[in-house]
Amino acid sequence: MILLHGALGSAAQFKALCATRPEQEAVFPLDFPGHGGAPINEPFSMQLFADGVLRFLNEKNWAQIDIFGYSMGGYVALWLAWKHPERVRSIVTYGTKLDWNPEVAAGMNRMFDPEKIEAKAPQLADSLAKTHGPDNWKNLCRLTADFLTDLGNGHGITPEAFAAIQCPVRIGWGDQDNVVTETESRRVAEAIPQGSFELLPGAKHLIEQVDAAQLARFVFR
Repeated sequence: MILLHGALGSAAQFKALCATRPEQEAVFPLDFPGHGGAPINEPFSMQLFADGVLRFLNEKNWAQIDIFGYSMGGYVALWLAWKHPERVRSIVTYGTKLDWNPEVAAGMNRMFDPEKIEAKAPQLADSLAKTHGPDNWKNLCRLTADFLTDLGNGHGITPEAFAAIQCPVRIGWGDQDNVVTETESRRVAEAIPQGSFELLPGAKHLIEQVDAAQLARFVFR
């Protein structure tokens, strides 16, 4: 199983999950292009992130893979299953925003302003600098904001596309999530032919604030 992180995140987000996984489970946390310290000037896109996953699969010579995607990572996983169904065996998502429009994107973008982060959340700024590099994190924020704008303008997964996803998909949602709604999560789970919805009681949006044992039971069941 490969693990795909969220926006402004990295493979390091899965440290606790990897530590609590069943012994028989082989997991491979990936960094998306431009994350985890790799500089990039190319605009972020669904194709760019999907190509990063496909490149990893080809390097390993793997025909198919199971995917756990957190937040943005879950959206990329679903896009892969839509565009490259032969490469995806199953998907589990948690905290994935699925309902995109210009208003949603505009609201999300306010959280990705690097100058505001530096001024109002210096601890977050320090963490981002450590994760992505002091010379990279601000550009990462701007690229992510532009990417979310693109999703809001219809450059993501179309509503009709969810019905074309044929692999088993479990959509997870924490009932303390203040970013993703239960309604959008259930709607997409119902639209996917082999989709299902699962509520994680007491779980917040940030994966670092979700109980690792609870998350592991959900992901690896």
